[in-house]
Amino acid sequence: MSDSNPGEGAGRRVHAWPVLIVASALTLVCALVAGVSASAAGAELTRGPSADEIDRATGQEMARRWQTWPAGRIFPETLAYAAEQGGEEKARRVGISADPRCGVAVDAKLRDDLRAAQCRAILRATYLDALQGVVVTVGVAAFPDERRALAAKAAFPKGERPSPGLRALAFPGTVTDRFTAEGRQIGSVRQAGPYLVVTTAGQVDGRPARAVGVQRPAMFAFVTDMQEKILADMTTPAEPDCAGAEWQC
Repeated sequence: MSDSNPGEGAGRRVHAWPVLIVASALTLVCALVAGVSASAAGAELTRGPSADEIDRATGQEMARRWQTWPAGRIFPETLAYAAEQGGEEKARRVGISADPRCGVAVDAKLRDDLRAAQCRAILRATYLDALQGVVVTVGVAAFPDERRALAAKAAFPKGERPSPGLRALAFPGTVTDRFTAEGRQIGSVRQAGPYLVVTTAGQVDGRPARAVGVQRPAMFAFVTDMQEKILADMTTPAEPDCAGAEWQC
């Protein structure tokens, strides 16, 4: 019995070596895999944003401006424009609407089309030209994407007809308080990205468009300058700031 024990023990020791070698090899492989994984994870966490991620973040930041920008940034206190007689003049902001609902901002005939295009909001402000003879309501309409914005634009009338269109926004106690639906003489719509910038304009005395007789398009030509400035501000890509609260890189 005593002679057989060393043999059995020796046999067990001989057969254990391959197991130990395989186990050690597996441990080494696992350690290497874990090291590679940790290194890859570290690189992923510390690398800067890719070009695609920056482009995506830039688009998202632009699409959220109607929500994240202060109203005074969307509608500056003054807007410069080219005067009819030459030179530069400035339109002054009279007020900003507190109601962003799409259905409130446009005539009833447009509401279904804007709803189908998934209109998110229409922000409105009213301006007075430098000579205080023309009142302009500007609307910034936000949509989920460019395709839906284009679909909404197609619903507005052609040829600068003001109706159906953006509703006049008057402020009681100011020179704009006579600006009503009947006083709208001209309208326009521009699109870029997920936004429309829509305008409607008339004279401060509130005279109905039908009472004007021969229209004077030059009187309202400056409105396009205002419109294009706001649209450019809303859609010009910004320099990415991935550490900023408005960005998601």
